[in-house]
Amino acid sequence: MTVTGPLAGIKVLDLSSVILGPMTGQYLGDMGADVIKVEGPEGDVTRSIGPRRSEGMGSLYLANNRNKRSVVLDLKTLEGQAALLRMAASADVLLHSIRAASAARIGLSYTALSAANPGLIYCHVRGFEDDGPYGGRPAYDDIIQALSGLAMLQMIAAGQPRYVPSIIADKVTAVHAAYAIALALFHRSRTGLGQQVGVSMLETMVAFNAHEHLGGAVFEPVVGRMGYEPIRQGMRRPFATLDGYICFLPYNDAHWLRFFGLIGRTDLAVDPMFATMKGRQANLGKVWEEIGRQIAQRSSADWLALLDGSDIPHAVLNDLEDLLDDPHLAATGFWQMLEHPSEGLLRLPANPFDMPSCPPAIRLLPPKLGEHTAEVLAEYGLSADIIRNLLASIK
Repeated sequence: MTVTGPLAGIKVLDLSSVILGPMTGQYLGDMGADVIKVEGPEGDVTRSIGPRRSEGMGSLYLANNRNKRSVVLDLKTLEGQAALLRMAASADVLLHSIRAASAARIGLSYTALSAANPGLIYCHVRGFEDDGPYGGRPAYDDIIQALSGLAMLQMIAAGQPRYVPSIIADKVTAVHAAYAIALALFHRSRTGLGQQVGVSMLETMVAFNAHEHLGGAVFEPVVGRMGYEPIRQGMRRPFATLDGYICFLPYNDAHWLRFFGLIGRTDLAVDPMFATMKGRQANLGKVWEEIGRQIAQRSSADWLALLDGSDIPHAVLNDLEDLLDDPHLAATGFWQMLEHPSEGLLRLPANPFDMPSCPPAIRLLPPKLGEHTAEVLAEYGLSADIIRNLLASIK
C-alpha cells in the first residue's frame, strides 16, 4: 500500500496506553507515520473497555488505535528491554506515558536513548510537568478536570461541580502532543537535531481554559474577575422551544437586527439594550432572558424553517445517536465503514484534516494484541532465534 501522508517514512514507537498517548499515536498514523504500538503481555487496558465482539478488542481500544502495528514486549525483562532499545536506535519518534522514574529504571530515559540516536524525538505525555510539586503523580482525566478549573465551571449548568461528560483533558492534550511532535520533526528537518518533548495534561488544560476565562486576570494587578461572562452567567445554552430545543447564537449586530425582523420585533431593533454590542454586553442577563421567551413561543421545526438562509448561527440539538445519520456527516463521508478481519464491519470517524496533496487515510485497522511482533522485530534486525525466544517468553 502506498503511503501518502505528510509523515510517510517516519517510524514511531508508541509505548503509551489508555487514551492520551494512543490518540496521539493515532493522529501520527493517520498522517502516514509507521506507528508501532508496543504493549506488555497483558495489553493496553482499553482492550477490555466497552462493547466488543471478541476479547481484547473493546470499542475504546478500537476507536484510538488504528494505523498501528502491535508488538508485545515484556519490558520487565532484560530481553524485552534490549529489543526495545534496538528498535529505538533507528526510530524517529518514541512516545510514552510511563512515569519518568519508572522509564529511567528500564533504560527509557531521553539521555540513554538519545546517546544512541541523536535524531530521536522523545515525547513524554504525562499528567504534570516533572519539575513541579505534582510531578510524577498519577493523573487521569477527572483529576485534571478538577485541578484545571473545568469541573468547577460546570456549576453554571449543574449547580455543583461536575466533570464534562467527555475525556476532554486526554483528547485536548493528545492534539497538542501530536502538534508538538510534528513541530519537533520539522525542526529536525532543518537542523538535524532530535529533542525531548514534554506535554502535560494540567498545563495544557489550564492554557486551554485560559483563552476565554482568564478575564480580568490578563492584567496585573487584576482588573476584574476571571471567567467569560456569557458562559459564567449560564447564557450560552440550548433554548427550549414548544416541543424541544434548538441552539441559537446571533453574534454581531447584523445577526441581531435580522433576528428582530424575522420575529416582527422592530421595537427591539431600536432599543439600545438590544441593538448594539455595547448595549447587549451591559445587559446580558436581560437580553438572553428575552431571547429565551421568544424561542419558547414556536416549535423547533418552525424555528429551523424561519432561520434557514438567515446566516444567523443556529443548529438542531443532536443526541449521540443522531450523529450516525447526520446529513452533513453523511454527505462529507465522515463515517468510514471498514471490514476488520476479526471484528467484522467497523464504523470509524475519518481524520478531519483536508489535505489533498498528502491526505490522511485509514490504512490499517486496530491490530490484535501482538499481531505484528515477529514481522516488526525482523524489520528492526532481530534474528529469528531472538524473536522466537521473545515470543516464547511472553506466552
